[in-house]
Amino acid sequence: MIRSLIRSWTPPSTQSPPRRARWTALRRGLRRFAPVFALAVAVALSTGMLQGQSSDRAKTLGGKLICMCGCNEILTQCNHVGCKVSGAMLQEMDQRVSAGDSDDLILQSFVQEYGTQVMAEPPTHGFNGLAWAIPIMAFAMGLGLVITVIHHWRQRVVMAPAAGASVSPEMMARARREIDRQTDD
Repeated sequence: MIRSLIRSWTPPSTQSPPRRARWTALRRGLRRFAPVFALAVAVALSTGMLQGQSSDRAKTLGGKLICMCGCNEILTQCNHVGCKVSGAMLQEMDQRVSAGDSDDLILQSFVQEYGTQVMAEPPTHGFNGLAWAIPIMAFAMGLGLVITVIHHWRQRVVMAPAAGASVSPEMMARARREIDRQTDD
């Protein structure tokens, strides 16, 4: 019996051609689908699918916050590989959303924990309202300046008439005497 097993077993290099062809085809297939699999994993990691977000409400709230790992990316779009900060922040947000907290309460808790720099857009009230007002005012002032300059460029200059200026005869005589005296020397 042992002799029959030994005789039937063949080393890998001497395997029958159909068996070797199957292994070769399997390896080729795996090589073809490896980039597709790698791309699918990269997309899953970059979109936050593996970070534990469960609801659309948590995703919209995450879009209003910045990841505090130092990347300055939107929380739901943090692209650091293995970012522990965004994962923890998203998990905390999911817990608060599932607990039924209001959106304002969740955002204020993150502001209290991380400061106002956690907000993706500055608040629109108080002193921070200037962050919204200054660009609008600067645009309006620049537009007004451009319109004024173009208006002045387009105005036609009124030329003085070609007729001689009104000079008294005494002034003319004095000027002629002065010219004669300077040219005679």
